[in-house]
Amino acid sequence: YSELTYKDRHTSIASFPEMKDKTIVINGFSKTFAMTGWRLGYVCGHPALIEAMKKIHQYAIMCAPTNAQYAAIEALRNCDDDVTEMITEYNHRRRVVLSGFRNAGMDCFEPLGAFYVFPDIRITGLTSDEFCERLLLEEKVLTVPG
Repeated sequence: YSELTYKDRHTSIASFPEMKDKTIVINGFSKTFAMTGWRLGYVCGHPALIEAMKKIHQYAIMCAPTNAQYAAIEALRNCDDDVTEMITEYNHRRRVVLSGFRNAGMDCFEPLGAFYVFPDIRITGLTSDEFCERLLLEEKVLTVPG
């Protein structure tokens, strides 16, 4: 979700020179480039660690499909405008959802990235399981308790 931010850009700890050799970055293409289900990602880190990871990977997993790899290359090279458009739309949806919860009298943490919201449902007197079940049955909105 590092690219799906609404205010300031995400700063990776790996971008600090003193952290470069101490940090592993694991990321994928699912959320940023709407490639959910393609199961394609990457890892960056100290070369010795990457070599060790490659040894495990080559015996545990086959390579990603060629078409997924080419799609990822295309996304990295040419999809900045699409990502910006997605972020704009997600931000609009975020504001609508936050407004709805707040208008219903529920406090809701305002996420700075991704597309999840975490309302404080204590005012309802329901457990999170009960709240989610009622929201599904009465409003046809699927949520995850927690």
